[in-house]
Amino acid sequence: MKYFSTRSGSERVSAAEAIIRGLAPDGGLYVPESIPCLSPDDFAELCELDYRERAARVMAPFLGEFTPEEVRGLCEAAYGDNFDCAEIAPVRFIDETTAYLELWHGPTSAFKDMALQMLPRLLTASLGKQGVSLGVCILVATSGDTGKAALEGFAGVPGTRIMVFYPRDGVSDVQRLQMVTQEGDNVCVCAVEGNFDDAQSGVKRIFSDAAFAEELRRRGWFLSSANSINWGRLLPQIAYYVSAYCDVVNSGLIIPGESVNFCVPTGNFGNILAGWIAKRMGLPVDRFICASNENNVLTDFINTGVYNRRREFHLTNSPSMDILVSSNLERLLYFLTGDPEKTAGWMRGLGEEGGYDVGEEVLAKIQADFSSGFCTSEGALAEIARVWAEHGYLIDTHTAVASAVLSAYRCATGDETPTLVVSTASPYKFCSAVLSALGTPAGAPGHELIGRLEGLTRTKAPVNLSGLGEKAVRFTSCVAPEGMAAAVDGFIG
Repeated sequence: MKYFSTRSGSERVSAAEAIIRGLAPDGGLYVPESIPCLSPDDFAELCELDYRERAARVMAPFLGEFTPEEVRGLCEAAYGDNFDCAEIAPVRFIDETTAYLELWHGPTSAFKDMALQMLPRLLTASLGKQGVSLGVCILVATSGDTGKAALEGFAGVPGTRIMVFYPRDGVSDVQRLQMVTQEGDNVCVCAVEGNFDDAQSGVKRIFSDAAFAEELRRRGWFLSSANSINWGRLLPQIAYYVSAYCDVVNSGLIIPGESVNFCVPTGNFGNILAGWIAKRMGLPVDRFICASNENNVLTDFINTGVYNRRREFHLTNSPSMDILVSSNLERLLYFLTGDPEKTAGWMRGLGEEGGYDVGEEVLAKIQADFSSGFCTSEGALAEIARVWAEHGYLIDTHTAVASAVLSAYRCATGDETPTLVVSTASPYKFCSAVLSALGTPAGAPGHELIGRLEGLTRTKAPVNLSGLGEKAVRFTSCVAPEGMAAAVDGFIG
């Protein structure tokens, strides 16, 4: 399996090289030259396997240089005792048509663990396949969860360093503490003045600076990414859509081959894109419902075909979705058109003019698979309260956005297809908002509210979040976006 850039089909690279590079030299994102197919017989076999085996079967066809045994070994290492649930990504049903796909049982209590426990292993194995002797410095821009998951995945990994940038006022208290207390000699965390898009744009500028890259190589280092622009980050996410479908079949709710829907809280479009790729592989999915918060640039795009980031930016109680530039949408546009020139043109328009219009033909292809909606911060709190009151099931603010959008979608369409709400974070990462939703004023930093939420709901917080407030803060730096490159330079030394 070879890979090439969404903006140019001229250079073909191996999966290992695509994972090592992260971003293509022309600024595009790597995509596979084809998407493997899973047959009904394949799905029947997958239903009999555990999560690790399912993930290995899904990922192996995309990793041509790796043997099936090597991929299986990577999956067994990535999804082990570091998860607090034997199923890894369990499906929880609240009624006959609605289930929540819990993706937050990993070491940082967020769905990013599903990919970022795998990526460091994929990357180091890829370095070995390619015979690369340079050290790799991972750069990450985070809206909250990616940063901690990447730090946890790469901390202590030989031959690597990782630097995470987060928006200073754009993450929850628990998310910030998880990052700034991270242990490890090869890690660094830095706040950025501005929002997530400022941090993400700053990282992309660093990647596109050829002179800086050459200087780092002279010093024995090169840069790569742990954001979902890296194919090695997106690939593991395909697996949990396939696994979830198998679990629904095994529950008896549907028969093999019957379609389901997925409702996905979406910011950077990577999570929902992974599901769409699973559908291209043969997963029986009817609709992907794209759920946004007040930063509803994707809702407008799916409804109109016009992407416009020139709008007010909102800080919400679902901060991991506070994004106006959804990087992985570029991959979808390439997959739908097969035209790197068009894709590059739309991305130039986004950078130079703040938007683009894909036209009626491409819009029709998008709407064939995707529906969309958005939910306000107030609506998310109301949804947390409703789900708890009606089902005794506790959800976080991001999951609540998707849950509320699903309810609105069903009211508007009458579609009662069995639907999985993709649950992306533990409610204990957002204690203040969840307590507020349940009628209990917070009035304290997030980490001090964990016990209060446990007492109110008689649920248990993930072990990794307990005692978070007792950990020493290691990182306090904050830079303007234009100072990010200097911060990286100083970290590498």
